[in-house]
Amino acid sequence: MSAISGYHHLTMSTDGAQEDYDFFTRDLGLYSVKRTVLFDGVLPVYHLYYGSRNGDESTIITTFPFRKPGIYGRRGTNQSRIVQQAIPVGASGFWIDRLNERGIEARKANRFGLDRVDFSHPSGIEMQLVENPGDNRTPIANEAQGITSEHGIKGIYGGVVAVTDRNAMDDFLTIALPLKKMADDEDGMAYEVPNPNGPTSVVEITEVRDEPQGTWTLSGGTIHHFALNTGDEESQLKLRAHIEGLGFTDISEQKDRMYFKSCYVRSPGGALFELAWTVPEGWAKDEPADAIGTTLVFPPWFEDRKEELKAGLEPASFQDA
Repeated sequence: MSAISGYHHLTMSTDGAQEDYDFFTRDLGLYSVKRTVLFDGVLPVYHLYYGSRNGDESTIITTFPFRKPGIYGRRGTNQSRIVQQAIPVGASGFWIDRLNERGIEARKANRFGLDRVDFSHPSGIEMQLVENPGDNRTPIANEAQGITSEHGIKGIYGGVVAVTDRNAMDDFLTIALPLKKMADDEDGMAYEVPNPNGPTSVVEITEVRDEPQGTWTLSGGTIHHFALNTGDEESQLKLRAHIEGLGFTDISEQKDRMYFKSCYVRSPGGALFELAWTVPEGWAKDEPADAIGTTLVFPPWFEDRKEELKAGLEPASFQDA
């Protein structure tokens, strides 16, 4: 049995906090799941979480809005390239119309036989909504935003990584993680992320040799990492030992992220992957379960810096429509 059971979350470094919040909650109809701050380093930066109303695993997109620090990244090859979410079959037309009406350029595309909608986050990060007939998850309805279960986002579909060496990345994905290759064409490959609910998530690889190296740091306008779900600590640590034993020693020790525990590994193509599992308290560790994502919360180890961090954060109201 695989140590991986689908995605846990995807994380992006974006630009403005308010435009980020409006994009995910108003344009895409996701819910605010957690509002906290970047746990690493000293910069006062928000860490915002979006997903289903209850914050179900495999629905979570998280962002670090970097407008206040003013640190911007460079998109390029050997870097995660596209964030993908799943939608019901036949919902592409609804989303193309909705996004274009809201000033977000969107168009229909197809790859590996699946229809998808191409568009971009306000910070420039490429995104896709993918019609996946194998995904039986219930769509996220948000009637306050005009999104019903007929068209709502189901959760994470996957992500696209740009690489210069597809063979090295193939070895990492199939031997180290390991994932199952499900498609291969002249542009790249697709790998199925093991999932007990069926083929609901993938990692796609695209070969890009004519672009400069993209940045790997936390910086606005770039994807930071894709997090895979190990389910529990035992599976996480076994997988970590397996990956390190193969020689992929650019892998972190376990880190405490309050709501989950994480290890990070840099792939040969440069993209950062995370191995994560949710702690028993989950999102309710510092907020009532029926009110997650409604207040700004800080981890206990930032208690003495709380006022300093608040003062340095970008002003944002996080007001729902």
